[in-house]
Amino acid sequence: MSLFSLIVALLLEQLHPLASRKYLFVWLTRYVNFFQRHLNTGEHKHGKIAWLLAVLLPLCGTAALYWLSYLIHPAFAWAFSVLVLYLTMGFRQFSHYYTDIHKALRDNDLDRARSTLSKWRGMPCHDLSYEEVARVTIEEGLLASHRRVFGVIVWFVITMLLGLGPVGAILYRMAQFIYTRWDNQNEAELSEFGVFARQAYHWIEWLPLRLTATIFAIVGDFEDTVYCWRTQAQNWPDPEAGIVLASGAGAIGVRLGSPISQGGLPLDRPELGIGDAADVDFMQSAIGLVWRALVFWIVLLLLLGLATLVNI
Repeated sequence: MSLFSLIVALLLEQLHPLASRKYLFVWLTRYVNFFQRHLNTGEHKHGKIAWLLAVLLPLCGTAALYWLSYLIHPAFAWAFSVLVLYLTMGFRQFSHYYTDIHKALRDNDLDRARSTLSKWRGMPCHDLSYEEVARVTIEEGLLASHRRVFGVIVWFVITMLLGLGPVGAILYRMAQFIYTRWDNQNEAELSEFGVFARQAYHWIEWLPLRLTATIFAIVGDFEDTVYCWRTQAQNWPDPEAGIVLASGAGAIGVRLGSPISQGGLPLDRPELGIGDAADVDFMQSAIGLVWRALVFWIVLLLLLGLATLVNI
């Protein structure tokens, strides 16, 4: 069931991207803000209570709907799993930005590439050079592929195997969303309240990050991926993001990271990967890496399904 749910959800998003995703984002923001507004007293324990309530309510609802639909007919449970994946995976949320930047650079339209990248990142990128635009775009694409696709798949598969239905996909996306909303240590009212949200997200991300890096090694350059992962990931400002970026850079043999200009000021960043400087050809290589990783997941789920049938 997991395999066909994943395939159908991916096809649906490619054929009919969810146009109302922004409304879902608005609803989630209001939902999360409700718990922050009513439970935030600036204490760690209240942040833990708020996180548990905000996450467990949709998880319990998802599990109940899955089991109810399964009791009616397994086909309804399968359709519900497809719906959950369709809502939680966001392949097209980032792929169109990546494609537009790739096309603009191929057409030597650097201004259009900069403008699209600025819109994607939500910060000015008009000072970036051709190579820097390609480099940052690859970085954003690798991170988005993990956070919007592979991380969701990992937890979806785990909870499906445990008989809990597609609650894992909800868990991963809710934890990620709350983390981005509450983890702001520069605001006094969130500094302690958001601690548990940050810790919970790191726990939930531990396995998906390492599986993504491992699969990048399998479908890319294995030795360089492992080398970059072990020696460079921890140097990145966010070591968890560094795992994805370092392994992805090693898998396709490109140099990522390195200083860039941001807001008119130099932003110092460590170098990731080994090999040549980023360009449009490496952007295409990164696309190939993501698709090979996705195919690997599909094959892995197929093998798991066949193993289950054999045991039966």
